[in-house]
Amino acid sequence: MGVFLYLGAVMASLAGVTLLWRGTLLDRLWILNPRAYNRLSPLGTAAGIAFLLLAATLATAGTGWLRRRFWGWALASVIIATQVLGNVVNAARGDFLRGGMGFLLSGALLCFLLRPKVRAVFARQLSGGAS
Repeated sequence: MGVFLYLGAVMASLAGVTLLWRGTLLDRLWILNPRAYNRLSPLGTAAGIAFLLLAATLATAGTGWLRRRFWGWALASVIIATQVLGNVVNAARGDFLRGGMGFLLSGALLCFLLRPKVRAVFARQLSGGAS
């Protein structure tokens, strides 16, 4: 999970950088998702800054997760719950395939995060258990 969060941080950083500083070689990455670029490009600096903040949040959650800190688990859970909600909104707006598939995947991940055995690994940190 920590690696997944770090990967998300890298991707969000790339999106943020390409939205803030246009005309670099990194702009070619938008070939992978031109629809997203067309929607985000008009937002320019605001979108770039938002993506860099997202990247920092994901990296922070990844660090907390890998260090088995309760706050890392909680932040990862909030991030994934937000993704679940976003997928529900996408499905409700008519993007049934992406929203539905995203909901299933992020929902399954959230169910994993909320399992008592997973949560218990991080709860030990609160009670002074071994790292």
